Amino acid sequence: MRATPPQRTFADLEFRHQGIHLDPALQAISELLDQHGETIELVRQDLQRGLKKPHTGRSGMDAPQVLRSLILMRVKNWDYRELRERIADGYTLRHFTRFHSRPVPQHDAFNRAFLRLTPQTLELLNGAVVQAAVDLGIEDGKKLRVDTTVVETNIHYPNDASLLWDGVRVITRLVGDLHEKLPHGVSGFTNRTRCARRRMQEIQRLTPQQRQDQQVPKYRQLLRVTEQVVANARQVVQKTQGGQAVDLLDSLVIDQLCKQIQHFCQLADRVVDQTRRRVLQGEQVPSQQKVYSLFEPHTDLIKRGKAHKPVEFGHKVFLAESAQGLITDYRVLDGNPSDEDQVPASLEQHQQTFGHPPELYGGDRGFYSKENVKGCEQAGVTDVCIPQRGGTKTAEQKLHEKSPAFRKGQRFRAGIEGRISVLFRGRGMKRCLAEGRQRFEVFVGAAVLTNNLLRIAALLNKPSARPRRAA
Repeated sequence: MRATPPQRTFADLEFRHQGIHLDPALQAISELLDQHGETIELVRQDLQRGLKKPHTGRSGMDAPQVLRSLILMRVKNWDYRELRERIADGYTLRHFTRFHSRPVPQHDAFNRAFLRLTPQTLELLNGAVVQAAVDLGIEDGKKLRVDTTVVETNIHYPNDASLLWDGVRVITRLVGDLHEKLPHGVSGFTNRTRCARRRMQEIQRLTPQQRQDQQVPKYRQLLRVTEQVVANARQVVQKTQGGQAVDLLDSLVIDQLCKQIQHFCQLADRVVDQTRRRVLQGEQVPSQQKVYSLFEPHTDLIKRGKAHKPVEFGHKVFLAESAQGLITDYRVLDGNPSDEDQVPASLEQHQQTFGHPPELYGGDRGFYSKENVKGCEQAGVTDVCIPQRGGTKTAEQKLHEKSPAFRKGQRFRAGIEGRISVLFRGRGMKRCLAEGRQRFEVFVGAAVLTNNLLRIAALLNKPSARPRRAA
């Protein structure tokens, strides 16, 4: 990793003399990052984490290049290949990302650099950006609106048959890779992928009438095949750990393959157990005990009562937005908790950020409870704009919800729906293509950080209101 920024060349100075300028939004973001060096230091600590000698070796991307490239990727909603191509083709983007006239690394180098970032670093970066907005006088924290949404993980729609088939094909593929690495190959393992695929396809093609008689026998066959593949794979791993004469590099690859086989065997056991309980025994398996993907096992099943999408697979994300469009607080939640559980924590976080409670707190019906309303009032919130959920409303509650202040607060609350839409369409937060829970949280944090930087840039570039000339 490069410890210090590279020295500029005469070509960089020549481009600067030609008067090539950045986009106003990127220019404001660049100046804001230059003024807050602590954000660069946080990224540098992540890049140096785990390295014995971080200041020696081949010079790679430095911390400013990594942070600016991540921000640019989310601003434009590009993938890694397009990010690399656009930076290499345009001098303005080279200037923003601090590559200037030097070669731009390949797309996988960006991926490896972003992999070293942690969710805690993104949280600290967002906190620093929000504090910068407070110091600039852009945000005062007098209004707060909250909502939750679901960010999907990159999985196919799960059902028991497809999950069993995933386990068979992945374990078979890993055993095949192990067979190529071992000097004498693998013995005692039978390839059952064609049989498992046929059983899976037969189950998916069953009509509602056929399912009554044929579903259970076909599932028994698929379960039998999956258990045989898992058992044979474990036997192969035990024989491999006995030792065969290989060099050091191949032994590291073999150990990694054995760990992956054991990992997917454990997940396949969980899928076999939940399939047997649900299909054969007729048991209703709790959602917390289910596996919805062998590749993203951290995925949660979310039910929010949406008519167009009754079931979603991913993670519920809590967002708290200020009046100026800054996301002052975000959290990736575990499972499918109720929205009303997020109110006390959001008030506490707002108090830590701004030093005072919000004057207006707006939320939808999911955040309502008598304890939350009372807690907001005790915390010092003047206008608690959370409509009652269900039950018979008292005359006082009806009068309160019909008041002009409450209706104005609800109109303000509706603005967070537009912010979620911007995060989904503009920052690419609708579906996370990264693998693993940690990278999921980094992905959400990067989208929130980019949104806050763009909002601050827009407010800084906003022309001052000119007084109207009297007629």
